[in-house]
Amino acid sequence: MAKRALITGILGQDGSHLTDLLLEKGYEVYGMMRRISVERFDNVQHVMQHPMFRMVTGDLGDQNCLNRLVKEIWPDEVYNLAAQSHVGLSFEQPIYTADATGLGVTRVLEAIRLIKPDAKFYQASSSEMFGKVREVPQTELTPFHPRSPYGVAKVYGYWITVNYRESYNMFCSNGILFNHEGERRGKEFVTRKITDSVAKIKLGLQDKLGLGNLDAKRDWGYAKDYVEAMWLMLQQDKPDDFVVATGETHTVEEFCKVAFDCVGLDYKKYIYIDPRFNRPAEVDLLIGDCSKAKRVLGWEPKVKFEQLVNLMVQADLKRYTK
Repeated sequence: MAKRALITGILGQDGSHLTDLLLEKGYEVYGMMRRISVERFDNVQHVMQHPMFRMVTGDLGDQNCLNRLVKEIWPDEVYNLAAQSHVGLSFEQPIYTADATGLGVTRVLEAIRLIKPDAKFYQASSSEMFGKVREVPQTELTPFHPRSPYGVAKVYGYWITVNYRESYNMFCSNGILFNHEGERRGKEFVTRKITDSVAKIKLGLQDKLGLGNLDAKRDWGYAKDYVEAMWLMLQQDKPDDFVVATGETHTVEEFCKVAFDCVGLDYKKYIYIDPRFNRPAEVDLLIGDCSKAKRVLGWEPKVKFEQLVNLMVQADLKRYTK
């Protein structure tokens, strides 16, 4: 009998890549989406007719709804990828971010504990929890110092996951994922904003690109590689927490340079600093040490930084030349 997985946040980049992976492995996949006024199914359009895929509606703010879904689906694995996941927006919507990104995790865990306590649970934790970093590179033991409401909410989600594991002997694992991007990334994220703008500038559809802090350093990997690590965590004999990263760091400016190089343009002629994109508190440097994931999970990042940027630029060029 096929394994059943429930994925929250199905319409996002990670949810769609994880769906592809699980369907390839023969799972029945139930993707939870929140009912919104304008629905965008771009990332999952290709699996909508798949016989092993089903879309369900739900909300991390509604305990009864989550209980019902767990009871109806009876999942073997639950991947909690849903959240208010935009760092910049979290400063404007701190209460909503705390509820969805923080308390939402507790509600999913409660549904599992009450109804299907043997289901394996994956929590999408984030490198933003490290914030003002205490050591370089960051490992599973590095203390957290979040610098945004999003980071703070993710720290809560991380610790409540650990707490349910230790209190109720449930299989609950955290993936501390560093920045991971790809062709399905939303345009509100800086990497996709850059590659989308590069494609438009190359095709004469846009003149300039405004950005915030060009010196911010991030550890960027490919989302498709990272969802494999999520799946591997739930295939282990015991639950644990893992950093998932490439171990390389690059600045936003480097990302711009590589992206514009892909289309033969000099980035310095097209970008300018827009103070609207500066945050009240900035995370300056993130770089992860994924040696534990390599050792225990046998996981390795496959796509390198330059490949990732090129892949995103080419996908955006293709979109606009269709």
